[in-house]
Amino acid sequence: QLQLVESGGGLVQAGGSLRVSCVASGRTFTDYAMGWFRQAPGKEREFVAAISWTDGSTDYADSVKGRFTISRDNPKNTVYLQMSDLKPEDTAVYYCTAARMVVPKTPRAVNYWGKGTLVTVSS
Repeated sequence: QLQLVESGGGLVQAGGSLRVSCVASGRTFTDYAMGWFRQAPGKEREFVAAISWTDGSTDYADSVKGRFTISRDNPKNTVYLQMSDLKPEDTAVYYCTAARMVVPKTPRAVNYWGKGTLVTVSS
């Protein structure tokens, strides 16, 4: 099992920035592509960003492109999501995800989920 523990969520004003982190343990971190999904109240869980396990290539949902940046620190077994120019519609629980040998862009591709961290953006 790969355990994923998120941190860094909180309350931020619109236009502000926030970084959420996810520490992985239990398996070889570099075998996994990592990603972030989010779920807003009353909405389905949606893909936010992902980073590959090989060359560090990244992918983003159109709604966050240019505002969010995903990165990983392999020696620290950690993946980050730096969020800038936050909007009220970014309010959601953010979930860290891991997928073995495939970039997790759909829930079905995800092998492991964290428990989530709440990000609230006030207007």
